[in-house]
Parts: sequence; structure tokens; C-alpha cells
Amino acid sequence: MSELQSMTGFARASRELEAASVAWEIKSVNGRSLEARFRLPQGFERIEQGARQRLQKRFARGNLQISLTVNQTGAERRPVVDEAFLKDVAGLAARLTEQFGVAPASADGLLALRGVLDFPEPGESDEAREALDAVIFDTFEEALRALEDARRTEGAALGALLLEHVARIEALTARAEADPSRTPDMIRARLKEQVSRLMEATSGLDETRLHMEAAVLATKADIREELDRLTTHVASARALVAAGGAVGRKLDFLGQEFNREANTLCSKSNAASVTAIGLDLKAVVDQFREQVQNLE
Repeated sequence: MSELQSMTGFARASRELEAASVAWEIKSVNGRSLEARFRLPQGFERIEQGARQRLQKRFARGNLQISLTVNQTGAERRPVVDEAFLKDVAGLAARLTEQFGVAPASADGLLALRGVLDFPEPGESDEAREALDAVIFDTFEEALRALEDARRTEGAALGALLLEHVARIEALTARAEADPSRTPDMIRARLKEQVSRLMEATSGLDETRLHMEAAVLATKADIREELDRLTTHVASARALVAAGGAVGRKLDFLGQEFNREANTLCSKSNAASVTAIGLDLKAVVDQFREQVQNLE
């Protein structure tokens, strides 16, 4: 059985080497699907595909912000200027100043343009690069495990809270079931009153029509189906929470069904006591649906 996971969490993992230090940070929030945005140092774009594959094996939903920091302390990094590109850009800036009177370009502004100045990584062998990549991926796996732990811890708390909501829904359903307004005597008394009003309001109403109207009134006021469906949904919700895993979407659908039955119960109620139960039920269902949004 899998554990429930929240979609919110934070994790960090780092590794110190002789020639470099590596650090990953991951922030996870709610999302309809699995979306990840990577912020990687220049020259490490090669890491993203492998990192995404590892991420998709562990998580099904969530919006993740992922950043990698790599500080290499080995050979000195020297700046490299693309002088031909810089000459072209400087010439263009000078023409703009002459023709349109714009402020002249500054040296630091020109050097800040993408592609003009670069700080390439010191030359390294393929073996050294592969070794560094292996450490980066190992550290990423460590961060993913830490994020899983954080999401599971919160998921367990959410699961307990959801079960509390489900228990309240079950109790309110039982209250509606046992409400005195649903006893045969009370139903008969209400029907008698409603039929009397029909007879007073409509002259010449025959007995057959009278029975038909009474049957319609009784059917409209019957909440038996709603109570049965609520009981079924309670059992389904408990089973999903117990099963764990990525059940957030299924529980969200159940929350919609709970809400539909609560609305119908309120609309069909012809007793103040049942209406009050229905309103309480709607409040609990809203809380249930709100918490479900946090689950994977």
C-alpha cells in the first residue's frame, strides 16, 4: 500500500568535493499535473533531461521549482570576449546614438549582453565531467528522497484530517437518516397538510388526482437515494485514503459528489431540521474539498 503525499514540500541536498561543491533545492506546490522548472548553471544544461526522468519516476503531480548550484574550485576560470560580436554591437550602439540621440552605450552594458562575455569552465577531461555529473545526479536523488519524505509527512497529516471530515459527513448522514421528520407519522402529517392546502386552493379536485399529487409530493421530499449515495461515497473515500498513492484526483471527484448530494438534500428537505443538517453537511464537504486540493 502506498502512502498519501501532499503536493507541497521543500528539500535541499548538497555535496562537497575537492574540486567542486554541488547543491540542489526543490520547492513543490499544488499543481494539476507534474510541472517542473529547472534553473541550472550555464554549461550544465545537459543535466536537465536526466533529472526530469528521475523526477517523473517519483512524483505524479505538483508544480516544482528546482535549482542547481555548482561551484568549481579547481582551475582558474578566465573571461573570454567575442571581439567580433562586441565590435558589431558597439558599432550598432554608436549609430543609434548618432541617428536618434540615445545615450551612448557603456562598456559594462556592452559586456553584459548575452554572447559578448563568457566564463567557460576550465578544460576538463571527459572522465572528470562524467564523475561530476554522477555526483550531481546522486545529490539530486538525495534531494528527491528528502522531498518525498516531506510530502509524505504532510500527506499523513492530510489523510488524518480527511478521515475526520469523512467521519463528520457520516455522522451528519446518520442524523438526517434518524431525523424525526422522516418517520412515517410525520411524513403522513405533512402530506395531509399539503393535500388539504391543495383542496382548498383547487376546486373540483377528484380523488385520483389527489392521490397523484400526494405521490408527487412524497417523491419530491424523499431523500432516501441521497442518504444511500452519501453512505456509499463515505465508504469510497475511506478506501481511497487507505489505499494511498496518487488518489488526489479521485478524492476530488468524490468531493464533487458529496457536494451534489448535500445540495440535493437541502433542496428536497421540507423540514427545518433536515435543512440545518444539509447546511452543516455542505460546510464539512467544502472543508474536505479544500484539503483534497493539496494531495497528489
